[in-house]
Amino acid sequence: MALKGNLRDFTITQLLNLINLAQKSGSLIIEGPNESAQVAFREGKLAYARMGTDDNSLSAILHNAHVISDAQYGTLQKRAGNMGDKELGLLLINAGYVTQEDIIASLQSHFADIIHKLFTWAEGFFHFEADEMVPPDKIPVRLELENIIIEGSRRINEWEQLSDEIPNLEMALQFTERPGVNMRNVNLSVQEWKVVSYINPKNSINQISKATKMNEMEIRRIVYGLLQAGLVELVRPGGIKETLPGVKESIPGETQEEKKNFVNRIVGRIRSL
Repeated sequence: MALKGNLRDFTITQLLNLINLAQKSGSLIIEGPNESAQVAFREGKLAYARMGTDDNSLSAILHNAHVISDAQYGTLQKRAGNMGDKELGLLLINAGYVTQEDIIASLQSHFADIIHKLFTWAEGFFHFEADEMVPPDKIPVRLELENIIIEGSRRINEWEQLSDEIPNLEMALQFTERPGVNMRNVNLSVQEWKVVSYINPKNSINQISKATKMNEMEIRRIVYGLLQAGLVELVRPGGIKETLPGVKESIPGETQEEKKNFVNRIVGRIRSL
């Protein structure tokens, strides 16, 4: 029986459940309004996934997972650009740059993230190709679908809430107050620092997302925390009369110590939510 249809009638959750229960092998091809995806399965287990024209090379996946450095990634792009993932994986392992566990964990996380993005797709056409498997130069994994389905369902609920609270990523942010300087020190994560440093009525949320290389879910989470804490408000880009240029100047405070304390206060408030 051919498996094809419309996501309006058959959701990603239902598709994955069917593939899991039937222990099907092959590839699920999904054509969305703006991009497409391919997800390959072996006996009902996730083996491989690709989203649109995104760089799905092993070197890019390891780089995004912070397993290899910027310098190492640049070197691989120049010297091993035409090398298949299996060959590259063996080269990296033999050179001592990564372990087999590093590679498998990075691939599993990357493929699972692609499936989680598909859970937010409400429109699109799909069909299942039993004869289409993992590309021969790619490294397959073996992931149970049950946990992916549970996590995907949780993300749907979170996505709906965040979309209601922040429906338009073309809006900008501005700080609502200037705090005092005697604040408790808080360790900043890289993501929190990046978002806070770009807050300026000149920068839309979408621009901050691209500048910090965060997906829509990640940027909405951080912005939602700032809004809930009452530390920022949504404004139209360029909607106030005066704006200060540059990342550092976008943070209220006359001195570097005041700016640092302000950032620490924001993160502390977010983590206390």
